[in-house]
Formats: sequence, structure tokens, C-alpha cells
Amino acid sequence: MNNNKAVVVFSGGQDSTTCLFWAKEKFEHVEAVTFQYGQRHIEELECAKEICQTLEVPHHELDMSLLNQLAPNALTRNDIAITEGEGLPSTFVPGRNLLFFSFAAVLAKQIGAKHIITGVSETDFSGYPDCRDGFVKSLNVTLNLAMDDQFVIHTPLMWRDKSEVWELSDDLGAFEFVKEHTLTCYNGVKGSGCGECPSCKLRQRGLEQYENRREGEIAK
Repeated sequence: MNNNKAVVVFSGGQDSTTCLFWAKEKFEHVEAVTFQYGQRHIEELECAKEICQTLEVPHHELDMSLLNQLAPNALTRNDIAITEGEGLPSTFVPGRNLLFFSFAAVLAKQIGAKHIITGVSETDFSGYPDCRDGFVKSLNVTLNLAMDDQFVIHTPLMWRDKSEVWELSDDLGAFEFVKEHTLTCYNGVKGSGCGECPSCKLRQRGLEQYENRREGEIAK
């Protein structure tokens, strides 16, 4: 497939920003798409917009607020606590990636792109079924059949834990940028975040593991 145009599903967080740098290195033309689905924090949308402006990446923001009506969850409702335990966490939004990737493919079709990049991972994740490799491969086939096209959904983080995601950002020359400018925190705090929510703890643990590994390699 000789197509060098890509769309990145982009939230402004650590994973999708690392994927954006990855895509910029792999493809000649990259655009990003962010979805407004009633997130608690408008900061997430603003962060995504700022990063795209800084990196000079064309940015699309699509309204997916219907998700908030259909699937109440802790990412969109202040009255639902962020919890983890047995079963799926309260931050799971049913159908989110199914819809996001589908609309990203519609956008890709319109701009003539064959490549769709997403930062989902089956290695360090909260048990979300729509982050699994099997789901992504299945949807890829479905989208190609539905639109009579040949899209490829790329998942460069699928088999990387958080420390390895930090390593990839470092390999891409984006380590400090990702560390300072992304927003992963469920409480809307940029950079290192609030330090208390599950997302911040996962990010920080991965960062410490990578920095310790890097320091060990330097010391050898």
C-alpha cells in the first residue's frame, strides 16, 4: 500500500502524544482527531489542541457527546466515583473506541489517508475490552468491508508497558515534551498530574521504572 497519509486518534495524553510523534516519523502527512464526549475536564481538549498547534499537525475535533447520554461513566460524570476492583473500572465507556476508530476511519476516507494510529495497549491497561488486539484487528476488517477500502489500524503501544512507552518517547526525541505537555490525569492536571488517580499512578510508576532502567544502563 503506497499511501503516506495518517490519522492519529488523539487525546493529548501520554500514549496518544507518543503515537503522534511515532506517526510523524513514519508518515509524510499526519492529521489528528480528538473527540468531545462530555469529558469532565475541558483541559483535555485544550491540551490536545495546544499540542497539535505546537507540532503543526492539522487537528479535528468531533462532537461525540451522545456517548455521555448513552453510557454514564466516571470520565463524564462528577457524581460517579473513579473506582477499580472486580469487573470493569468505572472509567470504562462502553463503545467508546468502537465509535472513535469508526469516525477516525470516516475522516481518513475524506482526506485520503489509509493509516489510522491509536495508543491502545493490552499490556498496561485497566481491563478495557476495546483496548485489546483482537478487537482492533476485528474492527479493522469490519471498517474495510464497510467502506470498501484498505485502512490499516496501527497500535504501536499494544505490547508495551508504561515504562516501555516512556522509552519509545525517548527514542523518538519526545521524552521531555511528553513529560511536560501531556495530560493523562483523570482530575485534569497536566504533566505529572494529581498523583492520586489510577492514571497518574500508572504513569508515574512507568516513568520511575524507565528512569531507573536508563540510569542502570548508563552506569554500566
